[in-house]
Amino acid sequence: MRIPEIQQRLADLGANPRHAGRIVRAWLKGLPLDSGRRHQQAENFLPLSVREALPALSEQLAGLARLRSEHPAADGSARLLVELNDSQMVESVLLPRDGLCVSTQVGCAVGCVFCMTGKSGLLRQVSSAEIVAQVALARRFRPVKKVVFMGMGEPAHNLDNVLEAIDLLGTEGGIGHKNLVFSTVGDMRVFERLPQQRVKPGLALSLHTTDAALREKLLPRAPKIAPQELVELGEAYARQVGYPIQYQWTLLKGINDSQEEMDGILRLLKGRYAVMNLIPYNSLEMDDYQRPDGERIVQMVRYLHSRGVLTKVRNSAGQDIDGGCGQLRARAVDVVNTRRLRKPA
Repeated sequence: MRIPEIQQRLADLGANPRHAGRIVRAWLKGLPLDSGRRHQQAENFLPLSVREALPALSEQLAGLARLRSEHPAADGSARLLVELNDSQMVESVLLPRDGLCVSTQVGCAVGCVFCMTGKSGLLRQVSSAEIVAQVALARRFRPVKKVVFMGMGEPAHNLDNVLEAIDLLGTEGGIGHKNLVFSTVGDMRVFERLPQQRVKPGLALSLHTTDAALREKLLPRAPKIAPQELVELGEAYARQVGYPIQYQWTLLKGINDSQEEMDGILRLLKGRYAVMNLIPYNSLEMDDYQRPDGERIVQMVRYLHSRGVLTKVRNSAGQDIDGGCGQLRARAVDVVNTRRLRKPA
C-alpha cells in the first residue's frame, strides 16, 4: 500500500482534506485514528461514513508494520524487528535524542561487502505507507523528531516510495526538513530529483574510501561515481538547501583507516559544507572485517578535525547486542527456516 492509496480511500469514504489530514496526523503520531482535540472529539467532526470505516482502516494500517521483537541497548537505542503485512521483516532503530532509523527495502541490491543486509540481496521494495508505518510504530514507544533513511536497503533504488514518505513526514508528520536524512551510496537520480521536492531532506552520502577502485570493491553494485564527483554533487545540493552533507565512512581495520585515506579525505572535504561521520564497523568475532582499535579512531578524528574537516564518531546503534544493520533480521530468518526444516513431512 502506498500513501496515495490511503488518501484516495479516505476520499472515497467521504472525508474532505481536513478530515483526511486529521486522520493521517493521528496515525503518524501513533494515536488512534479517531483521536480528537480537547474540545472537539471525532464523533462531532468526522462524517458518519468515515467513522464507521475507521476500525477496518486502523487494523489495515496497523498491519503494515507490527513489532516482532525489541532489543534495547546500553547506549539508549533500541533495535526493532518489524514484521510487514506479508510476513517479511525489516529493522528500525530507535536512536538517542528522539531519532529513528527506518528501512526502505527488504534486503538490498548494492551488496556492500561489510553489510549483513546486502548478503540476502534485494527481496522486495518497502512501500511508502510501510516506511511511514515504521515511524507511527516507533512513536508508540517514544517521540520521533528525526528520521534517517539509513536502515535496510538503498533508498535511491526505491526512490518514488521514499520521496512520498519524506513528503508526508515533512508536512503532516511535523518533522523538520533537515531532520529527514536521505542516505545513499550515490545515484544520479537522487541529485536530479531531491532539489525538485517540496520537502528537501538532508543528505548522507556513503563514501567509505577516497580510492575509486577500492570503493568499487567495497560497494560492488553501487553506481560508478568517483569519490571526487560524488563530493561535487553533494556540495551543490548542500549549498542549495542550506545544510551540510553528511559523509559516511564505515571504518574497516587495515582497509580504509590509513594515513593515505585521511589525507585523501582532507583533499576532498576541506572547505566543503560537510560533516564526516566515522562509523566503526560493528564487528563479530568471526567476521571478515574488524573495527580499528579505539586509539586509532581517536587519532583519526583529531587529525581530520584539527585540519579543518568537522569529524564525528557515529557508533552503530546496538553494538552490545550484536545488532548491526541486518543482523537481527538474519537471525530471525534463520530461526524461521530451522523451524520449517524440523516440521514433520
